[in-house]
Amino acid sequence: MNGKINVLGIEIDNYTAKETMKKSIEYLTTEPVNMIEVATVDVLMDTNTELMLKEQMKDFDLVLAGDRTVLEAAEVSERKRLQETDDRLYLQMFFRYLHKNHKRIYLLVESEEEGRRVYEYLEHRYGGIQVCGMAKVSAQDRADDMLVNAINGAEVDCVLSLLSSPLREDFAVKNKNLFNVRLFLCLGKTMIPEEKRRFGSRKISQFLTKALFKKEIEKQKIRKS
Repeated sequence: MNGKINVLGIEIDNYTAKETMKKSIEYLTTEPVNMIEVATVDVLMDTNTELMLKEQMKDFDLVLAGDRTVLEAAEVSERKRLQETDDRLYLQMFFRYLHKNHKRIYLLVESEEEGRRVYEYLEHRYGGIQVCGMAKVSAQDRADDMLVNAINGAEVDCVLSLLSSPLREDFAVKNKNLFNVRLFLCLGKTMIPEEKRRFGSRKISQFLTKALFKKEIEKQKIRKS
């Protein structure tokens, strides 16, 4: 284990994909529920302004760097770690494990279109995974009690939350003690397959977000010096 790194006041677990996978398997075979957050640049930017979100991040058992920009902000330069993050190696290993062991999952999405794309992706790449339920969630119409009952009633091993931040963290943390599942994995939009016609606009948005993130990191370094 390589310990933790701090980025914009958030403690991030600097684990290799293999180390993270080992923890995930442990979580899937033990109770009560454990929670993992994959923190991308946009999430960390949100925590810089949302104090409640920053506090909620402390309730996760693992907080992982979702892209190399996060690692570089903490001056992590090990080529293997950066490449693993670029390749999303942990997620590949995790889904292969779910596939091989025919694990049952529940999907949380923000639109029917997102749900369709994720379901088709999993069906095509990891057909052994049993998608036992899916729910469309919005900040305006959460209905937490009904949603928790639906998740528990599906008797799944893992919840994959593809919601935006801070919605996904807020829902996970506030209902943690009610979930009858082994693992709650907050991925955000990182694994939703992008349609070709929208790919360019998403790339531009990511570029601008990362540019703002790097500026914020530089400001923090100046304040500390």
